[in-house]
Order: sequence, then structure tokens, then C-alpha cells
Amino acid sequence: MKYQDYYATLGVARDAPADEIKKAYRKLARKYHPDVSKEKDAEEKFKDVQVAYDTLSDPEKRAAYDQLGQHRPGEDFRPPPGWERHFRFEQGSFEDLDLADLFEHFGGGVFQARGARTRRAGSGEGGFALPGQDYEVTAQLSLEELYRGAEMSLDLSVPEIAADGSVRRTQKTVRVRVPRGATDGQRLRVAGKGGPGAGGGPAGDLYLNVALRPHPLYKVTDHDLYLDLPLAPWEAALGTEVEVPTLDGRVKVAVRPGARAGQKLRLAGKGLPTPRDGHGDLYCVLQIVTPSVLTERERQLYQELARVSRFDPRGHLG
Repeated sequence: MKYQDYYATLGVARDAPADEIKKAYRKLARKYHPDVSKEKDAEEKFKDVQVAYDTLSDPEKRAAYDQLGQHRPGEDFRPPPGWERHFRFEQGSFEDLDLADLFEHFGGGVFQARGARTRRAGSGEGGFALPGQDYEVTAQLSLEELYRGAEMSLDLSVPEIAADGSVRRTQKTVRVRVPRGATDGQRLRVAGKGGPGAGGGPAGDLYLNVALRPHPLYKVTDHDLYLDLPLAPWEAALGTEVEVPTLDGRVKVAVRPGARAGQKLRLAGKGLPTPRDGHGDLYCVLQIVTPSVLTERERQLYQELARVSRFDPRGHLG
């Protein structure tokens, strides 16, 4: 039997993960598809890519293929002992087989004739089914949209195969929903909203990269929110109760006496929703703010406080 290097055919490493193999296949299948390709020997190359992908995308087939070891393409070799347990035959032997034909009948299928190539389901006699192209777009969302979930219409410029086989770009509007619980930087898959398949193949997928617009009040870390909460010096020293804005309305928060700048007050469950119906938290980060303009009476009171106070903010410096 002559060896065929399916990893080299797809241009991937032997330890490539399944998603990398799928990505390489889709790229090459679009390049060599007989309906659109101008490449020389495109149909034959497309068949080679298809056979390589059919083998390497199936975990059991890939494991059996890897048992063959690594050889030079076209080199004659003999499969290892016991490898034939993956197959059964009505006629022929390993010496009579083509490796590609053999893997089409993997898993107990019946080998009937050398040189027969299986057509993909739904492709029609002599046709080839090709999955549609995946699209990837960035969805700019406000914090409020992430909090409540959002529906949006996306205008995509996508390639389309005309009746004469030429490729042209056309506008396509896709309506999608971003669920509650999505986060900044998350990649969402919308199945079947990509390009149309060829020869009866399935449509591709649409991938949304969620990008959060800057918010004037909140900073976001995963599902938690951070809000700078300004306090006057006397509020921090004496304690107070203040109103704090949240994405679900305003709430009152108690500040204990002796509050420090940088201290965090946690409001449990007031952050962004999580995928499992929970919520992150809102952290109020205390900031001590002094008045930039003083009345004469305020100045007198500050001067009196400076005279009578024993507080030394730099006492730890020695």
C-alpha cells in the first residue's frame, strides 16, 4: 500500500487540534472547489483534501491512521499487525487497496472495488457538498445592552457564487441576539448564519466578538462592576449614607465612620448577569474629595480642626 500524508495535504501539524484541522479544510475546500476554482487539477486536489479531512476529522479514523506511523508520500508500506481489525472486506487484501479507498470503508464497512470514491450525502451524483464560509464580526455594545441582552441587525458584505460560477460580493442583513450574561471580549457563535453551502452543504456560522463601549461611570472586570464613589472629608470621618447608581436603579449604601480612600464597599449581585442566572457584584471604590473653593467660614473651621486635631497622617514615616 502507498502512503498518503493527510496532515501534509491539509497543511497542519500531526498534533493539530480538531478546530485547526477544520479551519484548514474549509480554506482549502473553498480554494479547490470545482464549482469556483480556477486552479489546475482543482477537482483532484479537492478530492484529496476531502479524503484527508474525512479521515482526520473522525477521532477513530485518525487514531487508526496515526497507527500507520509517518512515511514519505507515495512510499510503499505495510500496516502494523492487527490494524485490519478496523475493517472487513468482501474481496481483496491490503496489497490491492488504495489508502483513501480503505478509509472510506473504515469501521466495518464493506470494501467492494478499488478506486471507488464515496460522494458526500446530499451532494448529488458526481457532486461535492461544501460547508459555507464562517463570518466573524465585532459587535459594539453598551453596558446596559450587556445587562439586559440585546437584539441587533448586522449588515454584512459577503461573497456569493453567481450562476456562471463567478464570485461577487452582496449585502446580507442578519438579525442576532446577544444574550444576558455575555461579557466584553467574548466570542459568540450563531449557527447557520454564515455563508451558504455549495452542493447541498450546510451553511457556515457567524461569530460575534463582543466589544464593550466605554462607560462614563463603571469599569468592568468579567461580571463585576467598579464605581468610584466620592466622599467629602467629613463624610469619611463621621460616616454617612449615600445613594449609589446601579444598572437596576439607585440604592442606599451606609459608609461607616473612618472610611479610607481606596476602600471597597461590595454590593452583592449588583453587577452584570452571569450565564447561570446569577449576577456579579458592584464594588464602590471610596475616593476622598476636598472642596476646591472654600468660603471664609469653611476656611476658619478647617483651621480650627488643624489646631485641635491629634491626627497625624504621616506618623508611620517616623
